[in-house]
Amino acid sequence: MTSASTTANTLLSSTLSAHDRVQVLSEALPYMQRFAGRTVVVKYGGAAMKDSKLKDRVIRDIIFMACIGIRPIIVHGGGPEINSWLDKLNIEPQFKDGLRVTDAATMEVVEMVLVGKVNKEIVSLINQSGGSAIGMCGKDANLIMARPEGRTDLGFVGEVSGVNVKVLELLVADGYIPVISSVAADRSGQSYNINADTVAGEIAAALGAEKLILLTDTPGLMRDFHDPSSLIRQLDINQSRQLVNDGVVSGGMIPKLSCCIRSLAQGVKAAHIIDGRVPHSLLLEIFTDNGIGTMIIPSEHHRS
Repeated sequence: MTSASTTANTLLSSTLSAHDRVQVLSEALPYMQRFAGRTVVVKYGGAAMKDSKLKDRVIRDIIFMACIGIRPIIVHGGGPEINSWLDKLNIEPQFKDGLRVTDAATMEVVEMVLVGKVNKEIVSLINQSGGSAIGMCGKDANLIMARPEGRTDLGFVGEVSGVNVKVLELLVADGYIPVISSVAADRSGQSYNINADTVAGEIAAALGAEKLILLTDTPGLMRDFHDPSSLIRQLDINQSRQLVNDGVVSGGMIPKLSCCIRSLAQGVKAAHIIDGRVPHSLLLEIFTDNGIGTMIIPSEHHRS
C-alpha cells in the first residue's frame, strides 16, 4: 500500500495515464462495495473551510462519496467567521475552557453567521459542483433538541438532548446531502450554541453511522504534539480514555476525542480524526488501508 502522500499525489496527477486511472478505480472497488448504503457523518471545519482549494476538494470528495452510494451528512462549525462578525459589531469574543461564552447578543450573531451565511455557502458550493444539498440547523423539523450545558457562566451554550433521525433518513434516502449547523433550541424555543463536534457525534450515534469523521488542523492523535511521526494510527475506547488520563491528549483535542468515544459507545462503527489540510483527506481515510489519521474503534466489550 502506498503512503498517504504518494496516494494523494497519484490522485491529483494530471499526467496519470488512462490505464492507471482505471487501475486506481478498480483497487477502490472493494471499499466502494463495503460502504455503499452506509452513513458517514463528517464534521467540517478548520483550514478545510477557510482555504478555497481545500474547500473545493472536500466538497468534491463528499459528492464523490454520494455518487457511489455512501450517504454523507455534513455538520459544520464556523468559529473564525463568528469572530469576524463579532469584531465588526464591536462585541468582544470570550472563551472559557475552550467554549464560547454566548450571551444574548453573541447568540444572535452565532445564529446569523452559522445558519444564514456559512451553512448556505456550503450548500451552494455542493449544488454548484453537481451535488444536491439541503441546509438545516437544529431548529428545522426539531432536528436537534437542546438543553443548557449546565454552566451559568457560559450563557446560551447548549448540549444535545435529542435528535430527530426521521428527517435525516428521509433526505438521504432521496439522495440529498444534509448540511447541518450546530444551532438548536430547547422546548421553549430558546436558541443555543452547541459545539459542532458534539453535534456531529450525537447525530452519528442516533443514526448508527458507519463512520464519524472529524476534519481538523492536526495529523490526528499524537503521543507528542510537536512530532507528527508519533501519530497514533488506531486505538480503541479504553486506550483513548487512558491517553486522556495520562495527559497524552490535552487541550482542544480532549472534547474531540470525547465526542468520538461517546458516539462509539452508542453504536457508531468507527471514528476518525484526520488532517483536513491534506488534499482529498476524506477519500484517503476511507478508501485506503493505512488512511492518513487516527481511527478509534469500540473496545471488545463495547463490540459485544
